[in-house]
Amino acid sequence: MLNVMREQTHPVAQQTRSLPYDVVALVLQGGGALGAYQAGVYEGLHEAGIRPNWLAGISIGALNAAIIAGAPEEERVERLREFWEIICAQSIEWPAGEGLANALPFAFDIHSIRNALAAMRALVQGQPGFFRPRFPSPLFSPFSGDAATSFYDTAPLLRTLEKLVDFDRLNSGEVRVSVGAVNVRTGNLTYFDTAERRLCPKHFMASGALPPGFPAIEIEGDHYWDGGVVSNTPLSRVLSGEPRDTLTFQIDLWSARGRVPYDMMEVSSRQKDIQYSSRTRAVTDQALRMQKMRQALQRVIERLPEAAKRDPEIRAIADMARHRSHNIIHLIYQTKLHEGHSRDYEFGLSAMRAHWQSGLEDIRHTLANGRRLDPPPPELGIVTHDIHRRD
Repeated sequence: MLNVMREQTHPVAQQTRSLPYDVVALVLQGGGALGAYQAGVYEGLHEAGIRPNWLAGISIGALNAAIIAGAPEEERVERLREFWEIICAQSIEWPAGEGLANALPFAFDIHSIRNALAAMRALVQGQPGFFRPRFPSPLFSPFSGDAATSFYDTAPLLRTLEKLVDFDRLNSGEVRVSVGAVNVRTGNLTYFDTAERRLCPKHFMASGALPPGFPAIEIEGDHYWDGGVVSNTPLSRVLSGEPRDTLTFQIDLWSARGRVPYDMMEVSSRQKDIQYSSRTRAVTDQALRMQKMRQALQRVIERLPEAAKRDPEIRAIADMARHRSHNIIHLIYQTKLHEGHSRDYEFGLSAMRAHWQSGLEDIRHTLANGRRLDPPPPELGIVTHDIHRRD
């Protein structure tokens, strides 16, 4: 199975590309099974010699970040592939989609059948190495705690992370990692960041603990749910960091743009798109306003007498007003016509490989235009490249 995917890849670059930025960030949105698209994008970055030194993720994006940061550089792509092969494997063989399609008295898209079977299997059986259904159902559970507040047990995910992620390496400082989760008691979004604390499997499981499917994860006496409950994209975490020139690859799995639904299935699908899509334009507009404010402060400070410039408070303001250069490369997974509202839990191998290949092709197409990696003009300070694939 692995050979099929390997044959489609290009040789990995041996040299790391030198880029005119202090930080190269990879921002990974939540989106369940669609997260294989992010893995494909990372493979394309890796083969191009681009090595992010800051990974920020929510939900499945946090899990991808853990796999990348917790593996030796030369093994990251293969470790990602192993992770996705594990969690998309089918625990029990169901009737082949082709046979079912041939048995139907009317024409039906084979991709739709295969994806529907994968989604049904995930709901009924769970996914190996990821989650398993609870018995009895929490609706009839005589117990309290996780057994009464979630439909699935994520203990298999803990074992998968312990197998595939070297947490000593992840916490070594080689790559900064930030993952978002929601404090169930306060409702506030919290970031677990290797720049501030040591991260363990629970921090990544908390970021992906989407209720009511998965249980809240307890960390230091507090309980946390999936960060996507509040904000599904950690772009603001990267943009609000120290004043450093930053190249950000933001990889989204839900598109804010879409057509008006024409049936109830499309209503559900479109609702997910809107609910979980990033607010990139709002975030970048705010960053641009801040950039203009810093530029105005710089002009004011330049007019001050030299004695005033040496004042500690003025020096602190000048430090905050330092120029920042932000280049945001924004890629968004484009939903296929045969994918429905269940596409985020269609964990089939064929769907996973298609998502992966889409990400790989999109980032290759993006990097083919080398000027997209250029820093923005000083007077602008921030630029966003919206790379939206056309089917």
